[in-house]
Amino acid sequence: MHLILLGAPGAGKGTQAGVLCSEFGLVHVASGDLFREAQRKGTELGLLAKSYMEKGQLVPDEVTIKLILERIAEPDCKTGGYILDGFPRTLEQAKALDDALAKRGEHIDQVVNVKVSEEEIIRRLGGRWICRECQTPYHAVASPPKVAGKCDKCGGELYQRADDTPETVKKRLDVYTVQTAPLIDYYRVGGVFMEVDGEQDIKELGASLVASLRKL
Repeated sequence: MHLILLGAPGAGKGTQAGVLCSEFGLVHVASGDLFREAQRKGTELGLLAKSYMEKGQLVPDEVTIKLILERIAEPDCKTGGYILDGFPRTLEQAKALDDALAKRGEHIDQVVNVKVSEEEIIRRLGGRWICRECQTPYHAVASPPKVAGKCDKCGGELYQRADDTPETVKKRLDVYTVQTAPLIDYYRVGGVFMEVDGEQDIKELGASLVASLRKL
């Protein structure tokens, strides 16, 4: 099964991807995680991506496409399928993905758009903190750590990403609206599109997604 999760930054795509990966044995391919790993290693690609991400801008298509296509060509993605989270973000990326998959005799089975209001997105991201060691996410209000500034799982230091500050969040949402929202029309025409309410209870959302995808 090959899935795409669409939704604005902070819509909860990562959380639902975890549910679906566990349920269907899929690989979670998140563009943001791939870029951060490249940054951690100090690669040329990672440094380039960092310069765009910290400004709330999208990483250039040619860089993102190359990284994603290499990842989904790996054995684990071929065995059980994958969920793309954070990719594609532009029509150019979507078309490049379709072309690449067609050459492999593959296609996207379903595109799920997790819809959340701008006000809710800003509230969520403004309070988000991440563990430097294991990348576990926390929220100052919704899911705070037991000890302030310290990860419950590994004891690592919690920090707020540069792209999660209020000013940058607004820029990210503006970029999303202009460049990414048109993907909804693209996939709707393709007949593989579905939309879900990302502001409902997390468990209820996960259960409804699993039920819908089991029908494929």
